[in-house]
Amino acid sequence: MDGGRNNGTRNSHEHSAPPTSASELIGRLRRVLRPEELNCTCRETLDGALDRFDQLERRREWRRQLTTARDHKERISALLVFLSELDALSEAENDRSVFEELALLFIEIARSAEAGAAALREL
Repeated sequence: MDGGRNNGTRNSHEHSAPPTSASELIGRLRRVLRPEELNCTCRETLDGALDRFDQLERRREWRRQLTTARDHKERISALLVFLSELDALSEAENDRSVFEELALLFIEIARSAEAGAAALREL
């Protein structure tokens, strides 16, 4: 054991993934709940419980981010169906507003792609 010298932030997952808000809360709980006079067995039990809770919260957050990325993929797929109308157009199209509408679809696809990429980067 470290004897509490690392301010209660011992976490085996700390370097492998960015901290979540739950991880930060767990770090604060460690500092409050781990007094120096706590016996070694009790301290190890508490550390283990907090580590398990932290990992569960990280996995929950990862699932949420993955679901978000998948939602953006589905949105892009749906937008691509509408964008396929571009194949039927020619430069002689009389209704020029259709080009603006299709341009907006490209913008929405780009926004959704950025949001999906951001969600995956959080993993």
